[in-house]
Amino acid sequence: MRIPTVVLVSFLVMSAHAQPAPPAPALSAAECEVWARELSFAQSVADRDAAAFASHLHEAAAFGVSRPGTSRGRDTVTSDWLGLINGTRVRLSWYPTHTVIGGEPDIAWSSGPALYEAVDPADPVPHRIGAFTSVWHRGGDGVWRVLFDDGIAPRPATPEEVAAFRAGRSETCPRG
Repeated sequence: MRIPTVVLVSFLVMSAHAQPAPPAPALSAAECEVWARELSFAQSVADRDAAAFASHLHEAAAFGVSRPGTSRGRDTVTSDWLGLINGTRVRLSWYPTHTVIGGEPDIAWSSGPALYEAVDPADPVPHRIGAFTSVWHRGGDGVWRVLFDDGIAPRPATPEEVAAFRAGRSETCPRG
């Protein structure tokens, strides 16, 4: 099975994505499908829509895979993420800057920056920046769903980094 190799590679390069970066050029049509699906996934959290969030997950999804206590399964992941989905813990936003499909046409990797905004206006650290990596699987129905997900722990962000994050989001996939 090739999925473990994809996951290993994604974690080896994940640290390079702690800062927002320009999109990689010339993505294929299939990679752009994953790009759009990643944006839709992020939008489900922006919309506070747990059902839409869950619809982006593989039934056997695993989140937080590099840490003890990995969340496993669509329902568990959705439950564990409710504080992020409904914005009560923190407001989370993210977008892809890289999407790649390797030797298996139904497995894709995406990564990019993530912004965590404090809910409490008195929080001494109003913004934190991190990064995410997701491994997607295209099911028999042709729909891409997240199979593995993880990220880099966020660190305090400067106002310039927050502005760069917001300016870096592109709705348009850099198609070749």
